[in-house]
Amino acid sequence: MRRVVVVGVLWLAPPIHTFAADVEAGRGKSETCVACHGLGGNATLPGVPSLAAQPAMHTFLQLVQFREKRRRDAQMSPFAEKLTDRDMQDIGAYFAAQTAAPSRFVADAAKAAAGRKVLEAHHCGSCHMPDLSGQNQIPRLAAQNVEYVVKQLRGLRDGSRRDIDGTMASAAQALSDQDIENLAHYLATLK
Repeated sequence: MRRVVVVGVLWLAPPIHTFAADVEAGRGKSETCVACHGLGGNATLPGVPSLAAQPAMHTFLQLVQFREKRRRDAQMSPFAEKLTDRDMQDIGAYFAAQTAAPSRFVADAAKAAAGRKVLEAHHCGSCHMPDLSGQNQIPRLAAQNVEYVVKQLRGLRDGSRRDIDGTMASAAQALSDQDIENLAHYLATLK
């Protein structure tokens, strides 16, 4: 009986690891990121994700994946391999503190409407939050770069893009190419 109580108490306790990072240190450490991810993490280049307002833990874990070669990218992999855990925490904190700019993409209204139905049918808001702002290790999808969303979802579906625990790879299996395109259009309409 005593063991059950201890486990129950530990389950209710906050996580042991804390995410105490330095936003100002992150600003300096992220200066290289601006070339692709834009000022304040608001990307304007096609296919590049916006990092502004992404949950700090999400950015941290993506950088870890690039550093550990679980994700590969010609620009990101060499950058991430030089980062310490503290560097990645600070960069994550900096981008999390930035304000996300609205998408400049002009979404097709019919595709966006269909994308909203796909999002609701697959309950995306249950993990990504109802406003799609993300949480913890789960990314913000609202106003994300359309080309990036399409590429990542297709990669998750076909196995060329790995996620940390397989949850998104599993979720992407049910999506058609049209579903993915429609979702990307819908996400671009969100603030």
